[in-house]
Amino acid sequence: MPLPAEHIPPGTPEWRTADVRRWLDAVPARWAHPLFAFLALAVSVAWEVAAAPVPACTSAEPCGSDWTGLAVAVVLVLSLYWVWRQPRLAIGGLAVTVVALAAEDGVFAFARPSALAYLLAAGFAVAGLVHRLAVAGRQRALALEAAGSAVQRLPDAARTFRRGRLSFVLAAVFLAVAGFGVWQALGVADAYEQRAAEAAHLSGEVTAVDEDEGVLTVTAEGRTRRIETAFPEDFPVGTRVDLVVDGDGAVLAAEPYDAFGWELLVLGGSVAGLAFLANGVTGHLAARRLRREPLPVLHVLVREGEEDGRTYVFAADDTEGRRSVLCFHSLYASEDDEEEEFDEEEFDGNDAASGDDADLRKIADILRGGGPTPPLREAVLYGAPYAGAEVAFVAREDEDDPEVAVECSVTAVKPALPEWRGRGPQRRERTSPRRSADEIAARMTPTAGPRVWRAHGFSRAIGLGLLLVQGGGVWAALDDGPSWSWLWLVPALPWLLTSVATALTWRITADRDGLWVTGAWRVRRVPWDVITSVRHHEDGIRVGRAKDSSVDLSPTGWAWLERRTGREPGAERVADEVRALLHRPDLRPDAEAGPGQQGMPVGPPLVALTVLWGAAVLLLL
Repeated sequence: MPLPAEHIPPGTPEWRTADVRRWLDAVPARWAHPLFAFLALAVSVAWEVAAAPVPACTSAEPCGSDWTGLAVAVVLVLSLYWVWRQPRLAIGGLAVTVVALAAEDGVFAFARPSALAYLLAAGFAVAGLVHRLAVAGRQRALALEAAGSAVQRLPDAARTFRRGRLSFVLAAVFLAVAGFGVWQALGVADAYEQRAAEAAHLSGEVTAVDEDEGVLTVTAEGRTRRIETAFPEDFPVGTRVDLVVDGDGAVLAAEPYDAFGWELLVLGGSVAGLAFLANGVTGHLAARRLRREPLPVLHVLVREGEEDGRTYVFAADDTEGRRSVLCFHSLYASEDDEEEEFDEEEFDGNDAASGDDADLRKIADILRGGGPTPPLREAVLYGAPYAGAEVAFVAREDEDDPEVAVECSVTAVKPALPEWRGRGPQRRERTSPRRSADEIAARMTPTAGPRVWRAHGFSRAIGLGLLLVQGGGVWAALDDGPSWSWLWLVPALPWLLTSVATALTWRITADRDGLWVTGAWRVRRVPWDVITSVRHHEDGIRVGRAKDSSVDLSPTGWAWLERRTGREPGAERVADEVRALLHRPDLRPDAEAGPGQQGMPVGPPLVALTVLWGAAVLLLL
């Protein structure tokens, strides 16, 4: 879809394949993937929380609200999130947590293995973050080199575009929630102080400890009282404790009040609020930088992704859209927010209805996988693209409309190819976001025997992980004997059983007459002539049927993680190949699938195994 010449600034250079390859080669090394840093930090934090010594609560130093520790926890959780989204803020956050750890226990705190592990994990994460920032600078330099001396100011519509307003609103809401939690926690502390000022203060001896219930039996001045405590192990039998007695109620002076629920609300609200605030400020500042001065411009091609709605950018000479360069989400920008006037006299209901029907037919074609791929649009890209940048572009919006539209990025730019791939000749590059049935068919050869696709390694790993969650959940629910906690099994257990059975053993078999789809509970027969679509949808495979509801398999993997590790999602490839068979009958097998090739659902055996596991747990208690 060509861009009118008057909308291409004079001297705008084309971003050609040779320059694109150099830009794509400047990607972070595999070890700097945020996932590795996140896992290292998460594991070391969990170890430190479990292994670090916790000071016992005493009357001299009672356990109350630890606002400093809570602030450090907020920074720590934010840093885990910022490792993905805000590298510069993540570096600062990790530095704060390391300094806080050293300030609490001194430098010798790192002699503890768990603390040393966190220090090493933080160092590894910072090294990866610095590497990613350096690579982003290299990509920016390459983009500026490709643009040369061509600079232009943003179009008027883009200069009025505002970023970050929704993030600021959400930040205000969550921070208000956190403020409410602080107010309530302080209220709990003040209420205790007022009661303690008028209460009696006694000293007693612990005569019994019920660690399961968290209750101490304390004898003071000839009277026995049952006192609840969060740390019964800190008060063995024979320990002298101080009590604050207010009428019939009594609490330990070492554990005066419990504001944990409000503190948890403060933690959640602060993390969410500050995350949205940082995103809003970052987006706002980036948009201001775009408007402030003339920007480098590049002549490119763009296409909208069919499934994820992202804008994908291609080299100007890649007229077939074989290799996408970068991607981002974008929104249209306009010079004002006023709606266009509507002229009723020019409205033709028949024409509008026929246009709606054409749009519906076009959408249906895309859902079936046989419709046209969104066209490549000639565009002018404003701003130097690099990982984390903000850009804008001008392109025609519709093939039937000669007018051009300005779109501004609302998410950071990122390479559209696998970001963390291995170096060397075996690198695998991702093609356009949605491959056509003909492109997939070109890579397939007809076979006489049935084609079989089954659960791959990632899918089985997801199934095993869910199986562990299921087993642990059953143990946790039955551990305390009959209780209301068993109610969570009613909705959760069927979902877990279905997901585990599907992820471990799903199978699709294509033969002469149709598909055999093996899920958790049964094998379904779907003839070719009733199939309307086959697509990868929300980590599952959906086979649409003309009259009945669709046949779904889910989960069939974890597409997000597979892409982050540089792999093509296995279920996405399966859906593409089955769709190719749907639209190319000459590729379909000549034979029928036998019983051994149709698959067998493992849901019923898994139910029996779960029942046996639950019985074993009850017998072991």
